Amino acid sequence: MLDSRPLLLRSGFPPLVRDRLQTLQVNLGYLCNQSCTHCHVNAGPHRTELMDRETADLVLDFLEARGIALLDLTGGAPELNPLFRDVVRRARSLGVRVMDRCNLTVLSEPGQEDLAAFLAENGVEVTASLPCYTEETVDGQRGRGVYERSIDGLKALNALGYGRPGSGLVLNLVYNPSGPFLPPPQAALQADYQRELRAQHGIEFNELFTIANLPIARFGAVLLAKGEYENYMDLLRGSHNPDNMKSVMCRTLVSVDWRGYVYDCDFNQMLDMPLLATDSKRPHLSDLLATELTGAAIAVGEHCYGCTAGQGSSCGGALG
Repeated sequence: MLDSRPLLLRSGFPPLVRDRLQTLQVNLGYLCNQSCTHCHVNAGPHRTELMDRETADLVLDFLEARGIALLDLTGGAPELNPLFRDVVRRARSLGVRVMDRCNLTVLSEPGQEDLAAFLAENGVEVTASLPCYTEETVDGQRGRGVYERSIDGLKALNALGYGRPGSGLVLNLVYNPSGPFLPPPQAALQADYQRELRAQHGIEFNELFTIANLPIARFGAVLLAKGEYENYMDLLRGSHNPDNMKSVMCRTLVSVDWRGYVYDCDFNQMLDMPLLATDSKRPHLSDLLATELTGAAIAVGEHCYGCTAGQGSSCGGALG
């Protein structure tokens, strides 16, 4: 597979520094029941990397010691890690908000039939990836039958109260472009999603997050193979909005990989650009238990333009 990493490490992107740490984003492993064309993690059914018990315990110790407000669980499909439910229960017992980045089809995987009910019982916020409200686009990006299974998953979540007014169960959707272009305005696209999903399937949700595709791993390789990499980078650089730098997710978030090593964001994790790295040591979550990060420099590269282009992009959607 072609590798965009060497092209991204050298950059003229403006310097960034950290603010107060609020979110711990934890990758529980690269195992996934899907293999999506835009995936910057290269996740899939044949990946074997999964967080172990010792590292999961460290995550929970860190949440408690540092008073972290939000645990953002991602993957792969984070639910496929056998420790997922234990991590959720223990984090919730600490009063930590838990977000599950769910691909929806995992809800109908063998052995996961009670997953939606588990999420509801524990008040987990579901951030569900649905790259479009049309079957053709979703199946084209994610594989045949994914749209139908995704709709079934959304209906199951709605039946439990997710996305319904007054339920307290948050269901947000995520849109990724299907090609080398920026997401459309988030508010307008959210209105389209809500109208179409309600009309076609009776589905309700809270918010839509639009996230730009970054030229990393699988998506980066596709761009290089098609000769579209430079054009896409020109688009990102040319659309840079410096106002978005105040709100990029890396200022208040730490990304943790399945081994416990730490990064400024999930994208840096995939590019192997560790947080606070030195020549002699790769930082681990255990090193941050007593480390103050506010004011520390953030590792940046060419891919960072994807987060500041246009309306901006973060794990929580548009910035501006």
